[in-house]
Amino acid sequence: MKKILFLSKGEFSASTRYRAVQFFAGLSRRGCESAHLQISGGLSNYLAALKAAGDAEIVVVLRRVLPQPIRWLLRRRARTLIFDFDDAIFCNSDGSPSKTRMRRFREMVLMSDHVTAGNAFLASVAAQFNDNVTVVPTSVDVTRYKVECEQPTDSFDLVWIGSSSTRKYLADALPGLREAYKALPNMRLKIIADFDLPDAGIPTLAIRWSAETEARELASSHVGIAPMRDNDWTRGKCALKVIQYMAAGLPVIASPAGMNGEIVKNGENGLLAAGLHDWADAIALYARDPALRSQHGGVGQKTAVTNYSIESTLEKLANVFDQVTADFPGHSARRLRKT
Repeated sequence: MKKILFLSKGEFSASTRYRAVQFFAGLSRRGCESAHLQISGGLSNYLAALKAAGDAEIVVVLRRVLPQPIRWLLRRRARTLIFDFDDAIFCNSDGSPSKTRMRRFREMVLMSDHVTAGNAFLASVAAQFNDNVTVVPTSVDVTRYKVECEQPTDSFDLVWIGSSSTRKYLADALPGLREAYKALPNMRLKIIADFDLPDAGIPTLAIRWSAETEARELASSHVGIAPMRDNDWTRGKCALKVIQYMAAGLPVIASPAGMNGEIVKNGENGLLAAGLHDWADAIALYARDPALRSQHGGVGQKTAVTNYSIESTLEKLANVFDQVTADFPGHSARRLRKT
């Protein structure tokens, strides 16, 4: 069997779950033996990862731009090295340029035999330094989100799923949500995360995120929302929450930024909202038209199944693994890189 080792900052990170572990069963059916190790947190973890890298046919580093000595040792140990990333780790989290982050990113990309990026924007940046780049979108197990449950009849529930690190984007949308609430007094904002917004100015329902309940909490809502700022950091986002909403059969209202604006086709599988009045109008439209919600939710679910399911992404990932083992057999072929 082809041995593939995934290295990341930890087994519980989102990138490890969505870009590695969920593919293990499918890769096994394709003749691959997959494993994951942590390459952070201390010398013992680094040494264990480096030791295991020598026994693998392919090593995939998830998002980690490693310290130079570890990077050098890993390159010597790994027969074939892939760098995978799903965030704009080359800039600051406000979208501003960072020379330090870009330098570390460049060095990691240059030393890799192949790069897999979560979206086209990320791929375009990596392609400045490496000719071997493939877009492998973030995906979900769509079967987990097909949950049969009733939606409330006494409230109209918008749902947002995320974490404290992205609450600022939800806060940006609150003026539009408050505007909608004036005409929809039964509107409620369900927040599936690790926080609440008690001063939002609209009724909220805080649900602590858990893998066991997230699908049911999404499916029991009426509309998924995905507000987003537009800068280089957010252009690197891979629209996971939009994909989750669509997998759950929800219509989506999203900002026309980054991948949100690519996945959501306005008037087909959701609605795009740029400003305060756009958000209020989109919410009002869905509130008064259940048939439209159902129509857009159904189209969105097909979008998720076709383009962002584990099965569709596994095919792309397996093709990359086949390609790199053909291009770099035994780590002896010349790597084609930009300087």
